[in-house]
Amino acid sequence: MIHANGPGALLVIVPAFNEEGAIGHVVRSVKEAVPGVPVLVIDDYSSDSTLGLAAEAGAAILPLPHHLGLGGCLQAGYTLAYELGYEYVIRVDGDGQHDPRDIPRLLDRLRQTGCEMVIGCRVSGDGAWRTGWVRSLGIWFFRLMLRPILGRPVCDPTSGFVGVNRRALAVFSRSFPLEYPEIEALVVLQRRRFRFEEIPCRMLPRLAGRSTLTALKSLYYIVHVLLGVFVNVLKYERRGHRPPIPAMNRPPENHAKQPKEV
Repeated sequence: MIHANGPGALLVIVPAFNEEGAIGHVVRSVKEAVPGVPVLVIDDYSSDSTLGLAAEAGAAILPLPHHLGLGGCLQAGYTLAYELGYEYVIRVDGDGQHDPRDIPRLLDRLRQTGCEMVIGCRVSGDGAWRTGWVRSLGIWFFRLMLRPILGRPVCDPTSGFVGVNRRALAVFSRSFPLEYPEIEALVVLQRRRFRFEEIPCRMLPRLAGRSTLTALKSLYYIVHVLLGVFVNVLKYERRGHRPPIPAMNRPPENHAKQPKEV
């Protein structure tokens, strides 16, 4: 198993589901960008050749026994990384859209600032990441929604190019949003008064396949995330404002028996 090789150890995790057209290239590119850093591909019960091609490219493999979705896939990777003693974990998606050459920049920001999370904010080579109008509208909406919750602006709240340190790992290994987790994870960290930063990163075209995010799925995504954020906010607000226990309901104090007066 790929145990951490000392203090400050980094693990790159790649969640993948049916990414046979890209996964080999992604693993080799990561190994070229950060030589000597182990790469863990979490295979989310793929039905194609993803698992074999990832192993052939030199990645360690965590095969899941069932299809868990992105959130479950990531939590499995974070849990294993925490148990193996890693200090830092950087997530790279298996479709080839994240440029592994930006991994050292995310790691440097984590180490230099001590923040719990660094997000690779997506831009294209000319400085303006282009996407469809549905995704653009969703990003704009979540920027607006998260501003009062986080107490600061966030440029790219849906980016999956994310680095975390061991304090965030400890949280995510116990509990992690299961579906569309990026935005809810930000709220979880903010409620624990953890810090995050963003740095601009290159965004590359998909190497194979196409996004499954249609207009209808985007609407479901927005509603689902809104509910998840609302639940997280309420949960931590209730924890921080628990009413005092009434005197009549308090457990009796355990006084030591006093000696009788003679």
